[in-house]
Amino acid sequence: MTSDPAGRHSIGQVAAQAGVTPRTLRYYQELGLLAPGQSPGGSRRYTEADAARLRRIIELRDVMGFDLERIREILGAEDRLAELKAEAKRGISEARRREILSEAMAINARMQEQVRQKRAILDGFLLELEAKAATYATVAEELGLDLPRR
Repeated sequence: MTSDPAGRHSIGQVAAQAGVTPRTLRYYQELGLLAPGQSPGGSRRYTEADAARLRRIIELRDVMGFDLERIREILGAEDRLAELKAEAKRGISEARRREILSEAMAINARMQEQVRQKRAILDGFLLELEAKAATYATVAEELGLDLPRR
């Protein structure tokens, strides 16, 4: 992937690398999920950090099955955790360190709850599929079919 002198990449390059369309990247920017810079000519330019954020969005969407609103919440939480971590590294008071830790724990707990909710939905779907498989096996047995069990 070629880049400009500042190491930034075009929308087409980043989209192709991620397996999405430039239109998708523009839409994600419209939603506030991505915030690329601009070249002097006004075209979008993406850093490696932008590309990594896009990969995270795709992972949350395709692997985890989160909708874009939930992805916005997760990214916001991750951004806030990064801010807190950076602040904590700058040498702060013990009281502020406690505040940061408390906030980070609350954010983490909210994110865990979102994953638990998603997992509960997936577990329910899996139970439905297992029940159907049992029904199919029963019908196959009644019909005298000798099908392998899974």
